[in-house]
Amino acid sequence: MPTSTSTEDAGAARKKPAATSNAHGKGQSKSKAVPRQRRDSAGRPTASSTGAVAGTNPNRRRAGATGSVPSTNPSRRKKGATGSLSSTNPNRRRGTTGTLSGNTSARQRTGHTNSGRAPKAAKGGTAQTPKHSASKLPSSGRSALLIGGVALLLVAVLAGGLFVVRRLFPAPEGAQVEDGQTVTVAIAEGSDGVTIIQTLLDAGVIHSSKDFMRAVNEQNADQSLRSGTYTFTTGSDPSDVVRQLVAGPNTSEAQLQVPEGLTVDQTSQLVEETLGVPSADFVQQAKASNYVDDYPFLKEAGHDSLEGFLYPKTYNLAGMEKTADAIIRMMLSQFEAEFAALDTDAARKGILDRYGLNATDYDLIKIASIIEKEALNEDDRTKVSSVFYNRLSINMALQSDATIGYVNGGQVDTEAESPYNTYLYKGLPPTPICSPSEWAIEAAMNPSDTDYLFFFIIEDGDYSNHTFTKTFEEHDAAYAAALAELRARNED
Repeated sequence: MPTSTSTEDAGAARKKPAATSNAHGKGQSKSKAVPRQRRDSAGRPTASSTGAVAGTNPNRRRAGATGSVPSTNPSRRKKGATGSLSSTNPNRRRGTTGTLSGNTSARQRTGHTNSGRAPKAAKGGTAQTPKHSASKLPSSGRSALLIGGVALLLVAVLAGGLFVVRRLFPAPEGAQVEDGQTVTVAIAEGSDGVTIIQTLLDAGVIHSSKDFMRAVNEQNADQSLRSGTYTFTTGSDPSDVVRQLVAGPNTSEAQLQVPEGLTVDQTSQLVEETLGVPSADFVQQAKASNYVDDYPFLKEAGHDSLEGFLYPKTYNLAGMEKTADAIIRMMLSQFEAEFAALDTDAARKGILDRYGLNATDYDLIKIASIIEKEALNEDDRTKVSSVFYNRLSINMALQSDATIGYVNGGQVDTEAESPYNTYLYKGLPPTPICSPSEWAIEAAMNPSDTDYLFFFIIEDGDYSNHTFTKTFEEHDAAYAAALAELRARNED
């Protein structure tokens, strides 16, 4: 990644580490070859960098958004996750104020990226049994209230789904299916108690709602049942069924696992492979203009693109239609919920105070997407973030290979004419270059406070070297030493 010392230093170039990545996963294949060394017209070597992992950010505040796992971060707003069926910085200011976009031609030769990536339950309530009382009448005229064929009503109201279960005696019988048969059952997200029990009865998994509710109460599981697709055996012990519903889906059918770091095109291929929805249909539907009326945050989207907004997560599609439109809406809704839980106002103020940069929410997603492709671990992410902001604050080109690779199929041509060529053009690219993880977004919101302008990250077998430096001379010397160490290890 970044290696030039200033916007005037056209001679600074980069070196590329011997590491490649899997488009759908975190795992990186490591080559034993010595990293090839690229030089610019002045003969100077260049540097490089790679991928990312997990982190926290004090810019998360608690919120009432849905669809995500509650964060342990004290600055994150509380979110009421859905999907279970239970209850149902020291600041420093730069001298001038700038923006994060730009198209000024710059011919520095630095920077490199090469990375990959592999790739939340609910509010509760308490079961309540209606209480009944009878008033005494005068002894001389006491009348008896006789209730014939009265059904005992058990109501368990669980927040998030109105888990209401009516038990009539005798208990409803399940389907007349021979015990011991394997069946697949889909519990749709948001299902209430009546629906869950009836689904299990209809499939012959259980034969009595009374026994099932007893098992739920014994295991205190009324807030822990999870939606998804399950494989059960008909005539199962209700206690076993409850335990499985608490553990979660035991089959991958009707699930879509979307790892972080995928582009729209890569996501479309995954959707086709997993759910059979044609990739071409998905790409054709994935236009910001198709959804901006329902998702206002897409007003900033460049090139009519949903790049960066298809939130990475494992989705349960049990009971829902599997169309490109339905899947895209599900992913956009997840992004909306996750992003709503972030205190972006505080983050943008911090970036303005520290770097003199006016960042928009869309800018944060762009930077996060590049961090996703550059950093390898939690510590790397916030440091890489600081390098980018430091460069932007002095009008220095980002020079990221990841942005070039986005439009060149992973190939890096620093001379390629493209607004995504951050060697030639200053500022951020027109759109994000992938869908970043929440940790990359947090790093973009909360960069480390450093003076770094350069870094390289080498992961080769058991050799690891992550170095961040302030000057090109420090960077060049550190990289040369790292190469020497790597060569020596490979020769042994």
